Amino acid sequence: MAASSGTFRRLQTMPGVGPMTALAIEAFATDLDTFRTGRDFFAWLGLVPWQKSSGVNERHGRVSKAGQSDIRCLLIIGGMPRLNWLGRKSVREGSWLAKMIARKPRMLVAIALANKMVRSIWAVLTRKEDFRDPVPVAV
Repeated sequence: MAASSGTFRRLQTMPGVGPMTALAIEAFATDLDTFRTGRDFFAWLGLVPWQKSSGVNERHGRVSKAGQSDIRCLLIIGGMPRLNWLGRKSVREGSWLAKMIARKPRMLVAIALANKMVRSIWAVLTRKEDFRDPVPVAV
């Protein structure tokens, strides 16, 4: 099924998205055209911090976990190989991921990477084009 559909093939061009994740997105996610932006899509998945704020103080907590848990778990699992010892060698020096790995816990970086992947998935599927790895800016 993954080989026959253009959507599955398009999703699998992104690193960290395999056949299971592509199938889960196709099966469980609503039509992505209903979301205005990729941020709305990742909020629907529950990859946003939980808030308990008053009028003065803003307090953010863990991931809210409200939303489609199957896709959320597969995306976090798909991002974990980039954070292992061998996967860190492929991370460009000075990129946002390298900076996050240096200063944040591994699971928090995995959730941030899943968040970025969700926004890229939304862009890939709404524009109907393959994933293109961002080109590093020359200084």
